[in-house]
Amino acid sequence: MKKLLVANRGEIACRIIRSAHAMGISTVAVFSDADRDALHVREATTAVALGGTASSDSYLRIDKLLEAARATGADAVHPGYGFLSENADFAQAVIDAGLTWVGPPPAAIRALGSKSAAKALAQAHGVPCLPGYFGDDQRDQTFVEAAQRIGFPLMVKAVAGGGGRGMRQVASAEQLLPALHSARSEALSGFGDGDLLIERALLRPRHVEVQVFADAHGHCIHLGERDCSVQRRHQKIIEEAPSPAVSPALRAELGRCAVALAQAAGYVGAGTVEFLLEGEAGFAAGPPQGETAPSGGSDPRSGGASQPGFYLMEMNTRLQVEHPVTEMLTGLDLVEWQLRVARGEPLPLAQDDVPFTGHAIEVRLCAEDEHFTPHAGRVAHFAAPDLTLPGRRFDHALEAGCEVTPHYDALLGKLIVHAPTRAEAMQRLEHALSQTQVLGLPTNRGFLAACLRHPEFRAGQAGIPFLAEHGEALRQWLVPGAEASLVAALAIAFADRPPADALPVPFTRSLRLCPARQVDAAPWTLAVRETGRGAVQAVLGEDRFSAQIRAAGEGALRIELDGVSWRTQAVRIGGAPGAPRWQVQVAGAAEGGHAVAHECWLDDLSHAPRERAGAASATRELRAPFNGKLLAVLARPGQAVAQGAPLLVIESMKLEHTLAAPRDAVVESLDVTPGQQVTPGQLLLSFAAEAGASA
Repeated sequence: MKKLLVANRGEIACRIIRSAHAMGISTVAVFSDADRDALHVREATTAVALGGTASSDSYLRIDKLLEAARATGADAVHPGYGFLSENADFAQAVIDAGLTWVGPPPAAIRALGSKSAAKALAQAHGVPCLPGYFGDDQRDQTFVEAAQRIGFPLMVKAVAGGGGRGMRQVASAEQLLPALHSARSEALSGFGDGDLLIERALLRPRHVEVQVFADAHGHCIHLGERDCSVQRRHQKIIEEAPSPAVSPALRAELGRCAVALAQAAGYVGAGTVEFLLEGEAGFAAGPPQGETAPSGGSDPRSGGASQPGFYLMEMNTRLQVEHPVTEMLTGLDLVEWQLRVARGEPLPLAQDDVPFTGHAIEVRLCAEDEHFTPHAGRVAHFAAPDLTLPGRRFDHALEAGCEVTPHYDALLGKLIVHAPTRAEAMQRLEHALSQTQVLGLPTNRGFLAACLRHPEFRAGQAGIPFLAEHGEALRQWLVPGAEASLVAALAIAFADRPPADALPVPFTRSLRLCPARQVDAAPWTLAVRETGRGAVQAVLGEDRFSAQIRAAGEGALRIELDGVSWRTQAVRIGGAPGAPRWQVQVAGAAEGGHAVAHECWLDDLSHAPRERAGAASATRELRAPFNGKLLAVLARPGQAVAQGAPLLVIESMKLEHTLAAPRDAVVESLDVTPGQQVTPGQLLLSFAAEAGASA
């Protein structure tokens, strides 16, 4: 293997390129029109344009990828994750072209890439599975009859693909048909395969997965488990190893089952076997009459479980997004292992020789707001945490000026830490998150930090329902306090120039600011005056404040207010004409021993007409929160809608998002049609003025 084509983009492409270069292997990057200036393009030895912007026109085009390999003399292909990484036809095409495929054999991908096929194979080899239906008959009536046998609640899942797409939880028979239709539509859009399966849903499970590795010489081992229970929309955002819920005995049994499944499929390379782990709580109800409980430890419904039961979810026939957790725990380079196994080398370690040291945690930094809505946009400012400190790693493809497009998923990068203990790992990760700066569009950085601070997560007890149960409380933690908001306002006031080092400035400046991204927010006025030597007097309402402000390098300011020092970074990111919008990251003193950095979004209305101060017009409009394609319009002019009623469906970053009515209202007009591309802030529909309200 001398030249490796990386059939992917973003942070995973960069990750693969770096390991290949460390092994002396040159690399070929491929890129769409949207990624022409992306970091992975510059880090590779050479790069080939695929054309197009959508995945279907670029990263999913097998013909274009093989032509890029031929044109550059590449002799191997690494698919990364996502896109074509679990596509058996692509693997076979690479092999038929005389190239080395860095992945499992096509037959193994076919046997395990389908959730249905994997469950059938698992059952034949004694791996526990949940009761369910995963047959070829895909008629709605077949699912209805199977659901009656299985019982509720249950999960509807796409047979192909992953990432939470095509997955729905169903609590009752009335919800089944809508869930089937919605999941089938999303699966067809995302994977080109609308086949589904259903299985019994567990009430309070954990998501625990086992990393396996096999070579072409018959050796297969596992590299321990990862706990991936903290999820939104069935997609992971925090992963850690080892799992706080797994004992040594359970770890051995999970590993045994994972290896057995991989060997049964003739697996080669890196793969992940995913399990649901059920502890103290069991099923919502007992098994239907005549149906036995699944195996895997004691039956958790019996009340006498000595250890949690576990049940196969699926096997991912590729490298996982969260593989760095295992790398940090073991000190191994899994991409290097993939490349060595692909060129015929045996596994470098036996099972008993795998080292496990300390604790590792990863968080996925995504371009999404606190409600998990994805956002596209330009990164105006980027700063990584201090990676010279021990136990820190940041896999990303970020840089100031890069564009986050709506054509791909929202993942920006992965921040991973390792420490001797779980408590130390959490502390290191909180500190690293407080130092991370990605400004110009919303990210989940603050939300991730809030998750780490929650007592349930800190106690190691967070299961899959964690965010559903605590999401609102976590969002409240993101609201900056009065002091942080004042510091943010000062950062905006002096973003272009810090206060004079020596002389005072005799006049007072007034700023009229309004919290952005908040419905019905009221503007407030801050008066500031420089008193010399970096000192500032500020007046907000009846309150007066004194602050010391000085430059802190790279556009940052250090603001000392009431004896507390804050580091701020403010960026201007657009807004309405005459009313620029600012995003300010404010990192201050630790709160309760936790490193905290707030993000404030403020509209500067200082030079805007006074009528912009109100929010009456905003309450009559529904605007697009992000880029995407409008799939469906569910309302019509003149229709009365209740708060929370679905109005439109937008597809963005490979997911479908339903926009709901913000209040009880009557739809006055529609400004878009299905199939249309929409951009952030675009008017979608208008509501009629309320009786007695000013238009």
